[in-house]
Amino acid sequence: MDYHRTSVDEVLPGSQGFQAASAAGGSPATRRLGPAPAAMDAEAFRDASERILTAINTVIDGKAGAAKLALTVLLAQGHLLLEDVPGVGKTLLAKTLARTIDCSVSRIQFTPDLLPSDVTGVSIYNQASRSFEFRPGAVFANIVIGDEINRASAKTQSALLECMEEHQVTVDGKSYKLDEPFMVVATQNPIEMEGTYPLPEAQRDRFMARISMGYPDKDSEMEMLETHQATSPLTRVTAVVTAGEVASMIATVQHVYVSQSIKEYTVSLGRATRESAMLRLGASPRSMLQLLRAAKATAALEGRDFVLPDDVVIVAESVLAHRIILDRKAASTGETPQSVIRAVLARIPVGTEAAGAVGGDRPARGKTAAGSAAQLPNHR
Repeated sequence: MDYHRTSVDEVLPGSQGFQAASAAGGSPATRRLGPAPAAMDAEAFRDASERILTAINTVIDGKAGAAKLALTVLLAQGHLLLEDVPGVGKTLLAKTLARTIDCSVSRIQFTPDLLPSDVTGVSIYNQASRSFEFRPGAVFANIVIGDEINRASAKTQSALLECMEEHQVTVDGKSYKLDEPFMVVATQNPIEMEGTYPLPEAQRDRFMARISMGYPDKDSEMEMLETHQATSPLTRVTAVVTAGEVASMIATVQHVYVSQSIKEYTVSLGRATRESAMLRLGASPRSMLQLLRAAKATAALEGRDFVLPDDVVIVAESVLAHRIILDRKAASTGETPQSVIRAVLARIPVGTEAAGAVGGDRPARGKTAAGSAAQLPNHR
């Protein structure tokens, strides 16, 4: 079938893209994308990232690591899965991240009766024009918040597969391009809880990273009781960066240098999971690409324009643990996906070039990333 590829702005007469195309004297159907965003300099990138993290940390108490990982996924052009018990701030983190950016945001409450067309959109017959018109669904936004994604059926969950991987939606033979940046931030409850459907492997593999929020410590919980009892601090959050600035930050991450040794180290990690006797399913080739992208974003947030093995180690557990499946025997002995990833990291050696990429003292060949992490600058 020959699919027609178009932008959703072509079917939204009131959209900004439609107005911009009309003002420029062209039709939306022939509208050209603008020039690629330019990369930021180091100082501007650091200032923008600090503004985002500060805004998030004023709302989410005691979860600075989760906030930084969420920003890492955004800059790496990935999607984020927040998994934990109800009431620990999963949706609050997603909404806060969305509010810090001056771009379009939509929220989908996943329920058992939610239909795929509610997510992607549907073609409706217009009797006045005697033609079908496409009505975009909630997925047509820069940041899409999917609340309790595993309460919907697998059929509805699969509606996100194309848009998460290809940043487009195909309805009735036509493909509609999603705006950039595009990010899905989904929350889910543990599958042991009532009314949940487990995410299929293909769906989990499209999320770059998974975060388990966990309970806050005592001081953070006391701070929450002091500041959140009257009104939610989310109401005071305003956009601190524009969508254009985020696009430039993403371009900056794309220019981060990755040496051949770092690539070989990343591939070695993935192959080790596939060969592990404790796993029925190892890390996919897609996960290796996303692991490297997350490492590049981590390096940029640390103020570097090159990747170190430590950057890969920092994000490896969050990027890989939700993609692998334990063997039954390993699960019965108390192993977890996280423990398997940590064991693989401890076992895979780091080459001399990769471990000493910053120059100066170079760890000896054969050291693992976990063993050399303390010698590397900007660790965590």
